[in-house]
Amino acid sequence: MVGGNIIISLLVLLSSWLLFAGHDQPAGLLGRAQRSDAAAAAPPSVVHVGALLDLGSAGGRASRASISLALEDFYASQPPGSGGATAALHVADCKDDEISSILRAIAAEAGNCVPIDLLKNFKVQAIIGPKMSMQARFTIGIGNKTNVPILSYSATSPYLSANQSKYFVRTALDDASQVPAIASLIQYFNWRQVILIYEDSDFGRGIVPYLVDAFQDADAHIPYRSIIPSVPTDDQIKVELNKLKTMQARVFVVHMSPNIAARLFVLAHDAEMLADGYVWIMTDSVGNMFSTLDKNTINSMQGVLGVRPYVPQSDKLLTFPARFLSRYRQQNQETPDPANPNIFHLWAYDTAWAIAMALRKAGPLALGLKLPSLQNINNSNDLSMLGVSQDGPGLIDSIRTTRFQGISGEFILVDGQRQGSVFEIFNVIGNSYQSIGFWTPNFGLTKKVITSSDASDNVGLNMVIWLGGSAQPPRGWEWPVAGKKLRIAVPVKPAPNPFVNIKNNLATGKFDVSGYSIDIFEAVMQEMPYAVPYEYIPVVDPNMAINLTISYSEICHQVSLKKYDAMVGDTTIIINRSSYVDFTLPYTESGVQMIVPMKENWSTSLWIFLKPIEPILWVAFLAVFVFTGFVIWLVEHKESRDFGGSAGKQLVNIAYFSFQALLAVPKDPKLKKWLLKFALINLVLLVWLLEKLYSASLTSMMTARQLQPTVVDLNQLISNGDYIGYQGGSFVKDFLKSHKVEEHKIRNYSTPDQYAEALMKGSWYGGVAAVFDEIPYLKLFMSKYCSNHSIVGRVYKTGGFGYVFPKGSPLVADVSRAILMVTEGDKIIDIERKWFGGELECNSQANAIESASVVTWTSLRGVFFITIGLWAIAGIIYTVLWFRPRQEEQVQEAVAELAIEHVHVNGDESILWRIGRDSHLVIQLRGNPLQPADGRPEEGVARPEAGHDGVEPPPEVRNLGGPEEQVLAVELPLLPADAASGNVAQLRTAINETEAVENSGRLLLPK
Repeated sequence: MVGGNIIISLLVLLSSWLLFAGHDQPAGLLGRAQRSDAAAAAPPSVVHVGALLDLGSAGGRASRASISLALEDFYASQPPGSGGATAALHVADCKDDEISSILRAIAAEAGNCVPIDLLKNFKVQAIIGPKMSMQARFTIGIGNKTNVPILSYSATSPYLSANQSKYFVRTALDDASQVPAIASLIQYFNWRQVILIYEDSDFGRGIVPYLVDAFQDADAHIPYRSIIPSVPTDDQIKVELNKLKTMQARVFVVHMSPNIAARLFVLAHDAEMLADGYVWIMTDSVGNMFSTLDKNTINSMQGVLGVRPYVPQSDKLLTFPARFLSRYRQQNQETPDPANPNIFHLWAYDTAWAIAMALRKAGPLALGLKLPSLQNINNSNDLSMLGVSQDGPGLIDSIRTTRFQGISGEFILVDGQRQGSVFEIFNVIGNSYQSIGFWTPNFGLTKKVITSSDASDNVGLNMVIWLGGSAQPPRGWEWPVAGKKLRIAVPVKPAPNPFVNIKNNLATGKFDVSGYSIDIFEAVMQEMPYAVPYEYIPVVDPNMAINLTISYSEICHQVSLKKYDAMVGDTTIIINRSSYVDFTLPYTESGVQMIVPMKENWSTSLWIFLKPIEPILWVAFLAVFVFTGFVIWLVEHKESRDFGGSAGKQLVNIAYFSFQALLAVPKDPKLKKWLLKFALINLVLLVWLLEKLYSASLTSMMTARQLQPTVVDLNQLISNGDYIGYQGGSFVKDFLKSHKVEEHKIRNYSTPDQYAEALMKGSWYGGVAAVFDEIPYLKLFMSKYCSNHSIVGRVYKTGGFGYVFPKGSPLVADVSRAILMVTEGDKIIDIERKWFGGELECNSQANAIESASVVTWTSLRGVFFITIGLWAIAGIIYTVLWFRPRQEEQVQEAVAELAIEHVHVNGDESILWRIGRDSHLVIQLRGNPLQPADGRPEEGVARPEAGHDGVEPPPEVRNLGGPEEQVLAVELPLLPADAASGNVAQLRTAINETEAVENSGRLLLPK
């Protein structure tokens, strides 16, 4: 314990020496003895504020100038008499070299660290700093213990979070805030591979998880991470650059401190890696400090892209550089002038302004410090002697709610973290840079800062001058000059195989690889925009006695493990493989089907005459037949004696009349309603069409040889317990198992001849009932065994045949484009003719199945719909006529439609009644009536008689053009409606009396 106290004491002394030794004491930095007196002499309205700065560096001195200038500007704009407390700045010198940081970290754990002296001697109520994220981690713990707010304007590591302590506030943007802008840049240029280069420190590693997630969302892959030591040598950097030079990816994102980045870019330029085809993007860790880089470094960075927070222009910003330089010279009279102020100096200015504004809002801090009790004080630990600020909770709340328009932009804190919304994308050109666009969360990449919703004209970036001076965006990858040949895995299949064929060339000792898939791949390589060296490597199963390949899925898995660079062959694109490899576009059609043997099916059925028409069509036709007869009876039965009589007689007449329509248009009895004739035409048309199709189908069934598949789908195979075949090595076995086919029911075959032999044997004689395979192989089989086999069942869709590459391979896009060029051109035709000739076509008539000859309801439903539609039209017209209002003229019109047809057995005579122009009813007899032997009229024949309406009709006989044809005309004058009704009744009675006569007539009257 004593030894531990001695070590702690030594560390405290060493830390104190590092803190204050080696520098002159500036005006704002007081000695230990002076500090207590100064703190005691301070008026109550003054609040002491500390700042942890590295005054040995230009950056630390520049930050002190910014902070002091901010406080001066604030109190100049708001006089102290306006109320609230005034900040008194105390600066502690804090070295930033690595050794000092480590020692201070150890000292912090022992109870003594950089801010302790400020807290003990100055009783500071807030601390600005420290600069480094690693230092801030320990300082946050001190602030949390003492309730003193810690405000950092330069600790940007995402590892630090304001959620770790209520009293920590980050007034800078953390490194993760720029990640969406970088990812949008990668996505905008469609780069698919990105290499990260970062230093091996908390600062360097902090951004990596955010970049990985963002690039994944942008569909970009990180194939390699180049880690540079935090204190690297040139040789260490060159080793990493040589590794990067052998890789395909050409897009690099650099995140490291500016001094390391400057050395990296110079060495990369010397290695010719800042040339055409490369893309270098630097984060704001370098972009924010760009003004501090020397000309040699900038000259080596021509064409590099950078990302940094956007600082809007303002009058205050325009005058700031001159005022900043004046204050710097005033505080540092013997040091060179600094570079132009960067974003960190602006953030330091806004941080001091925020503290001064928060003090004014909080009012006088009168509660002071609560010191620990004497029994709780550990003499060996200064941390135990620190008091707890009673004003801290109110002050931190005031700081977190402070909001104003700062010199670096709008100052807004959310959960203790400053929020930024706009990032600038710049391009290094000449001795400086040029802004090429901006990124915002709402609009993404734009050519200028967008504040409205209409950003369509400004989407994207302005022109970029890339490395090498090109204006054409690099594709993001190249085949490395120092790279090896592409190792192409090729599955070994039984020879001969038209898709992939591998032969051992004894003369050369190498394998000769050929086939349809190979020729297409080589044609694709010829269409590539650059040369890709490659070599074929046959893949066989070492556990098999014969040289056959392992499963295709296993080869794909080896490609994903980078054992092979690609796989070329008849590889099917399926979903489970695509989860660990990338496929190109397919170069063949897709799908899995089954092939089955055909059996003969001669037409020997007793009911063969019913088979040409499917049952539903028979039912539909019978319904039309019955309905047509019913409609005719409904309309005609009250006016036509042929549809009258008993119910049985009416039913027979309806059936007989409708049956006549199946053979020809019925002539007897005649329909008197034109609407029924209109509907009957449709029935005749339907009957005619159905008769033709029925005759053709029945003829085909009775005379042609019929072949029918033994099974039609997979479910039938499973229910029958049949054996099923597949091609060895393919994914079809897993496909069948996924469809609940028992594994012992699956049999492996390799060639089309084995397929044919197994199908001929059948499922119960050592063969199979069906073979499942991919469509290209089934077509190849059918080209040889077409006559007795058929491809049946549904098509189970797959992605087709494609080439396999590892996940994220940049070759996939270019190879896919080249595949389109080959398959859409004439090369594919020549390759197919070379390997398959014209044999892929199968004569479909040779294995036509029975169902193709059947007339279905679907094929004739249009005719039925037309018939139903015409019925509907006729029904509407009939309904309108039926319900039309009855007027006096209706009776006369009914008489006008009255007609008597008298048909002799030889069909030569008829009697018609019509209306004459003089409103008389004219009765005419046409034809050659049969005369009895004595020349007198035959008794019982219906003739008009005088006295029906009280008028004697004079008979009139006229010769109509021949001695054998005579017309007897008798006129009856039409009377008013009531008398006319009597006339009609008397005429009906007169005509009905003639029913017993052989040459009787019919009287058709309206209802």
